[in-house]
Amino acid sequence: MKNYNDSTYAILGILTTECKSGYSIKQFIDRSLNHFWKISYGQIYPTLKLIVQEELAEVRTLSSTGRPDKNEYFLTSKGMEVLKSWLEQPVKQLPIERNEILLKLFFGRYQGRENKLLLLQNYKQELEGRYNTYVSIEQAISNHKDTNDDSMYWLFTLDYGKRTTKAAIEWCDFSLDKLEED
Repeated sequence: MKNYNDSTYAILGILTTECKSGYSIKQFIDRSLNHFWKISYGQIYPTLKLIVQEELAEVRTLSSTGRPDKNEYFLTSKGMEVLKSWLEQPVKQLPIERNEILLKLFFGRYQGRENKLLLLQNYKQELEGRYNTYVSIEQAISNHKDTNDDSMYWLFTLDYGKRTTKAAIEWCDFSLDKLEED
């Protein structure tokens, strides 16, 4: 079976939800996946074109009066097989984090003390905002989980985000304390 890039598999997965148009796929990514998987708007339509060419999905054009035509994409049985096959494969490698804060801190000896403190304080503030966003998303999913078979799995990924964000906040506190002792 042919291999595709992970973003292609992500879009195949999204097509199992109610999101069927390029626009709704982008909205879903921004609301749900963006915290751990980024796909640019510019990747979505070429990927949709590819999955139609590969017969992993079919496209249907909807027309409505006074509005431009809208393409909606639906997984084919081949597309579902490809998605399931990918889901059952072992993960090839652990995720690699690229973090500008850590990179700058790694060379922190060449930075002013106030700058380092501000860097970490701002990072902590951003993380706290992200954590609060996760809590809001968790409440929204929990309020509707009876109506969605995917909600338990969405909560698993959300819990990962909450835990890693909380750990990063704790790391900021620890690092700030050490810098302030210095």
